[in-house]
Amino acid sequence: MRVRTGAASAAREASFAGRKAVVRLVAAVGALADAAVDGALLSHERVTSAAEAKRLLAGDSDTEELADKIQRVVVLAVPVVRMVARGARFTRMPWVIVASSSLSIGTAVRAGVRELQLLSSLVAYRLEQENGAPVDPKLVKKVAIDLYLHPKRTPDLNDDKVRLVRLTRKWVIGGAFGRNTSRRAAKAFDAAEKLDAHELLASRHTPPLHEG
Repeated sequence: MRVRTGAASAAREASFAGRKAVVRLVAAVGALADAAVDGALLSHERVTSAAEAKRLLAGDSDTEELADKIQRVVVLAVPVVRMVARGARFTRMPWVIVASSSLSIGTAVRAGVRELQLLSSLVAYRLEQENGAPVDPKLVKKVAIDLYLHPKRTPDLNDDKVRLVRLTRKWVIGGAFGRNTSRRAAKAFDAAEKLDAHELLASRHTPPLHEG
C-alpha cells in the first residue's frame, strides 16, 4: 500500500514539475518574441514586400543581440523535449534526434526569430501605411504571430490571445525533430503582403491583448 502511495505521489510531483517546466518555457518564448518584434520595430527600415522578406531570409542573419534569450529558451526546452519523448507513443523513437536536441532546437529558434522579425517588419509596414503613424507593438506581434502560425487565416483581433503555446511547439518541438519553418514563413510573408490593413484595423474593438 505504501509503495503504491509513494509511486502515485512521485507521479504527481513529476507531473507538477513538468507543467512548471512548460510554463517557464512558454514564458521564455514570449520574452524572446517580444524582444524580436521590438527589435524589428525599433529599426527605421521596414520590409516592404514578401519578395524582400524572402530575399533577406535567404541571406545572413544576425540575432546576436538576442543570444541570451535564445539560449534561455534552449536550456528550458531540452528537458521538456525529453519529457515529451518519454511520453510519446512511438514504437521506434528517433533517439539520435532527441540526444542532439540542444543543437537542433537552437538552430530552429534562431531561424524562427529571424522569420518573425522579418514578418513583423512587413506587418508593421502594411499597418503603418494604412494608419499613417506607428502602430502598437502588441498589435504587430499579435498579427505577425497569427500569420506565422496560420498564413491562410486572417488574424482575428477580437480574439485577444497571442498564441505563445503554439509558437513554442512550432519552434521547440518542431525544431527538435528537424522540421523546417521556412516554407510556412514564406507563406506568411505572402499573406502579410496581401493583408487588408484597413479592414483589419477597423475590426479592432477589443481590450488590450493577452498572451496564452
